Amino acid sequence: MPPHCDSLDGPVVRAAMKALDEGDVDLVLPFVKVDGEDAIRAAFLRSMAARAGGPEARGVADLYFFETTVRVHRRGENAPYTGLKPAGLDVGPVIPVAEEAIESGDPGGLVRLLSDLIHDEVKRRLDHVLALRPAPGARVPEVREYVEAMLGLQVWSNMVFKTLQGDPHAQSGAHED
Repeated sequence: MPPHCDSLDGPVVRAAMKALDEGDVDLVLPFVKVDGEDAIRAAFLRSMAARAGGPEARGVADLYFFETTVRVHRRGENAPYTGLKPAGLDVGPVIPVAEEAIESGDPGGLVRLLSDLIHDEVKRRLDHVLALRPAPGARVPEVREYVEAMLGLQVWSNMVFKTLQGDPHAQSGAHED
């Protein structure tokens, strides 16, 4: 999934905006690890003070706070900070549906989307394996191609299973939200 925690319309920046608008740093602190809180508190105080300098200063202060917050957030994920991304990036089909499920409390759309995607991919891979099923007496190269596809389906299925059972942050050390 494309990360969107580092975009201007992602959840980290939205929380940072709300914190600045409401003058409450606690609204953004849950998005950083405990060891990043001091950096966020310091950036928040600097930003709040600078915002008083007028609209231009406010824009610079806000951007500074967004960048600092996303950088500290990404550090907490053991992921690189590569700068803020613009709002409106395509985050793929799953993130908006997951966000809707969180907002509404209804898992139905997300379950359907993921189930359909898994179903389609299993069918595609299984059809490939079955198309390669060797006839009796097939030569080694034909059987080998079948075995590679068969084992590929099994390994892929196991990876999907482990992903479904696992910690989403353990895969790469980072959120992929």
